[in-house]
This record gives sequence, structure tokens and C-alpha cells, in this order.
Amino acid sequence: MCADRDDEQTAAATQEQQQEEQEQAAAAGILPAEHWVQQAARDAEDDAGDDNDSALGEERASSTASITSTILEYRKIHGRTFHGEVGNAQYWLERFPLSGRTGSSVADLLTLSEGEAMTSSKMTGSHHLLTLSAGDRLHLAPLDKSKLTKALDIGTGTGIWAIDFADENPECEVIGTDISPIQPTWVPPNCKFEIEDCTLDWTFPAGTFDYIHIRFLVGSIKDWPALFKQAYRALKPGGYLESFEVSPKILSDDDTVPETSALGQWGKFFEEGGRKMGRTFRVLDEDLQRTSMEEAGFENITEWNNKAPIGTWPKDPVKREIGEWAQLTLLSDIEGYVLFMANVMSTWSREEIHIYAAQLRREIRSGKLHGYYRQRAVWGRKPLQAQAAEQ
Repeated sequence: MCADRDDEQTAAATQEQQQEEQEQAAAAGILPAEHWVQQAARDAEDDAGDDNDSALGEERASSTASITSTILEYRKIHGRTFHGEVGNAQYWLERFPLSGRTGSSVADLLTLSEGEAMTSSKMTGSHHLLTLSAGDRLHLAPLDKSKLTKALDIGTGTGIWAIDFADENPECEVIGTDISPIQPTWVPPNCKFEIEDCTLDWTFPAGTFDYIHIRFLVGSIKDWPALFKQAYRALKPGGYLESFEVSPKILSDDDTVPETSALGQWGKFFEEGGRKMGRTFRVLDEDLQRTSMEEAGFENITEWNNKAPIGTWPKDPVKREIGEWAQLTLLSDIEGYVLFMANVMSTWSREEIHIYAAQLRREIRSGKLHGYYRQRAVWGRKPLQAQAAEQ
């Protein structure tokens, strides 16, 4: 009798929680999962024969099963692998470890698991996309390369930016940090990687670096001013901090991306998930880069803004190439981008996530929705006259 009553109370509590989540999602302008199910039914005839949308494939297995170290104990959601919760840092994008791979031979590439290869390809595509958007430059801050001796890359991911920057600046020691050891071991002699949670007190001595690079940490940081204060302390006087972030909102200047489209819903989906996690995706909307740099004490703060297209619709050849890379990166594994967020912010099932992802693919491939997302790089200098106590 008591057990039945407990079951009823549990069911009622679960139903109440689901109702609350649905109301919060609706308040954020997020369409219910049923909308995409109905949309899929309406488009079923058009989708006939499209294997990419209907056959979404088997889930990829993680290669970390035999690794027992805490730092390599990644969380799993619906069979997918995400960063483990070590310290306070949390990253929403799916990652697989690449440590132990040299990445320098055909044999290494052939022995990568499907998950490893996808993550490596996805992050490489994102790196190329962001670099190309910035005029094929690894940085926008006005660095004096003749005086550049030590640089730091926060949230280095697979380490591709740090490796490229080290190759470009052979006299500079480049350190990349991340909360997971997913970097290759074959790297330039002036490049190395360390496990560090950037949201905790940094272990680097004050006044260590000439340049600190932070890119694509949107949705991962609880306290942006605290992060930039850490960077300020770690920089030498006259050193530069550069932050490159993006907005998840997909917009259009010709009204081809309505809010009720899958593309139009993309940003809402992530913003609500970020609100639930306490790690905002509204970095650009809230102007967190500039205001956090000002609060930390940086000077000569400069801002660069860009609209990055998604798809092959732009007529300008450079913009079209950027759009092609954005489409390739996004389509490579949409479920990997949204699965963690969907688990955090809603009660959507795995199948419903797949249906939404299929609609998103359909819209991108159609070329009819001229979507873009905003990119912003902000850089500032630590004053030359910074007091020793601040260093």
C-alpha cells in the first residue's frame, strides 16, 4: 500500500517537473518536440530516398572504456561522450580523447575510432572556419612577434590552434590547456599541453605570458570577469588577451530564417540550455568580452565583428567558402552538438532530437534560408605600468 502511494507521488512529481520544463521552454520561445514530429510527417514525401536524414546511423562507441583515471572519466548521455566534470569547468560539445595518437601517419588515421575521427574532423573544421573568417589569421591582436616568447591557449581542445601558432612562431613557447587530454602527442617542439581548469585558480605564475588566446568557450564559463582577471594576472605588462566567441543565434537579413524554422530555433535551444546550466551562451548579446576586460583592467580594448554565413548561398567567393565550411562542420554531427543541451534543458527523447536534426539538415541543404551567425573577437592590453601586485 505504501509502495503504491510512493509510486504515485513519484509519478506526480515527475509529471510536475516535466510540465515546469515545458512551460520554461515555451517562455523562451522554444517550439515543442511535437512540432518537429508533425513537420517530419508533412515533409515525409520530400524526404523519400534521403538516407542522410532517415538513416541517422548507430551511436559511436567511446575509446575511453579501459581508462580508469578520473580525468578520463567522461560523462555519457544517450551513449555519447562528453567532458567529465572535473573541477568547475563544463563543456557542452561532444569530445573523444586523441591523446596517445600521433596523428602524423596514415596508420594513425586509419586506427582512429569513428568517434575520434568525427571529433577531430569537427574541431579541425571549426578551427579552419574561424581562422578563415578572421581573414585567414590565427590572431587579430597587434602582437610584436619579435618580442613574443610565451603564449597560452585556453580551452585548446584538440590543440590545433596552439600547434598552428607554434609553427607560425617557432621562437615562442606555446602552452595549450584544457580539462580533458584529447590532444595529439606529435606536436612542434615549442608546443605542449597541460590539463587545467580555467575556471579555478590558474597554476601559472603572475606575469608569465606575452599573449593569451581564448576561443569558443561560449556555454562553458560561469564567471567571465573572473576568467579575464586570471588572464590579466598571468600576462606580462604590455601583453595581450584575445577572446573570440560566437552567438548561437542564426539570423538573416532578408527574413528567410523565421523563428519557427529549425535554424531559427537553434539559438533559443542553446540559450535556454545555458540558462539551465548557469553558463550563458549570450556572451555577445550581453557584451561579456568587453565588459569583463574593462573590469579586469585591460586597456586599448578593440572589437571585431563579423557575420558568418551558413551554407553555399553567398555570392561572394570568400563568404561562400566560409559558408561551405560552416555547413560541413554543422552537418558532420548535428546530434553531437545538441544532444547534451537537449538532455539538460528538456524532456525530448532521442528520436525527437533526431527528427529536429533531420529538419535542420533539410533547411541548410535547401539553400533557401540565408542564415548567418555572429562572431566577435575582442582584445585588450595589460598596461605597461601595471603594478607588481597586479602581475
